Order: sequence, then C-alpha cells, then structure tokens
Amino acid sequence: MSYILNIHTSTETAIVNLNNGLELEASKENFDSRDHAVFLHTAIHQILQEVDIQPANLKAIGVTGGPGSYTGIRIGLASAKGLCFALNIPLIMMNTLEVMALTIIEKTSDQNALFCPMIDARRKEVFTAIYNNQLLEVVPPSAIVLTENTFQDIIAKSRVYFFGSGAKKYKEINTTLPASQFINDRISSKSLGLLSWKKFKKNEFENVSNSFPFYIKDFYTVKKNE
Repeated sequence: MSYILNIHTSTETAIVNLNNGLELEASKENFDSRDHAVFLHTAIHQILQEVDIQPANLKAIGVTGGPGSYTGIRIGLASAKGLCFALNIPLIMMNTLEVMALTIIEKTSDQNALFCPMIDARRKEVFTAIYNNQLLEVVPPSAIVLTENTFQDIIAKSRVYFFGSGAKKYKEINTTLPASQFINDRISSKSLGLLSWKKFKKNEFENVSNSFPFYIKDFYTVKKNE
C-alpha cells in the first residue's frame, strides 16, 4: 500500500485527502479560509479513522507550498513538516498553480489549449502562470498587475483558459474573450492526489528541514499608526 496524505490550505478552499496510488480513498474539504487551521487536524483524524489506517502506514505527506494565502501556506506546510518529522517519511511539495491547472486540464481534456490559473493577490495583482496540457510551463509563476494587454501575445496565438480567484479581475478587464474561456472551478481533490502521486513515483521529495514556502513575493504588512 502506498498511502499518501495530502494537504492543501493555500487558497479559499482547503482539502485534506488520502490516496493509495492513484486511488482516492477519502477526502474532506473546507470552504471558509478563516477555519482552515481548525479544519485541518480534525480532517486528518477523521480520514485516517474512515480508512482505518494508522499514521505509521503513511508513505509520504503532500502539501501545496504556495503561492496563495500567506497564512494558509504556513498552516499547511507546518502541519506537513511536523507529520514528516514525527513519522520519518518524505515530504512532497506542490505548486498551487500547477494543481489548479491540472484540475482544468482534466476537466476540459482540451489537447490544444493553454491553461492560466490566477490567484487573487489584492488590488489588480495576481499570482499566475501558464501551462500546456502536459503541465509544462509556458509562462513561469509570477506576481503580475493585470492590464488589458496582459498575455495578449499568447492569446493571439492560442486558446487560453483562465480560472481561479484572480480570473474574475481579468475577465472584467478583458471583455473580448468568450465567457467559455473563463472557468469557475475550485481545485479538485483528485488533481491534488494525482500530482502528489506523480512526484512520489519520481522520488521528488523535499528536505524537510530546509523546505520553504513558495510565496513568489515577500510578505509584508502595513504598520498601523500609533
């Protein structure tokens, strides 16, 4: 048995699931980002009980390490690293944008399109990237300020699907694209497990001690007036 526990808390939807190879054994989701921390450990406990396995049976822990919510990323990664240390098992880190893209690749089965996940980063800024149907980078992950000219050179040559919390902003700016290219879907539990399993088979593990979140840009806060 190759049980992998996967954790995703870096967007508004949190997911905890358990995969045995490609088989999704159990999954829990939470849709209120304010409750991700409380949800996470309860969900892990419930899933292990449902499948009737002990933590010692886990072969690896998968986690989305960003980009996304700074708080959510820290919650997920800290929990994943703690489990890896306690159980002496490998850590698999996934890029949130890749999991988002894989969800829509699986949904559309469009072999000729490109896929652009966008995560709202406040104001007109988004965390984004563009992938082909094989999940290979066409545009690497970055934080960009959206304008009407964003990705126009790529759109002119290819059909591109836009999705995620930041895609709403782009739809408001770019009114020339058909509505069918904007997809309102959350990350799927299936895609989270599929990507972690692919990395597990390739032994793409992180150093638990030295693994860091993939924030894309530095975290900052505005100092309040005293």
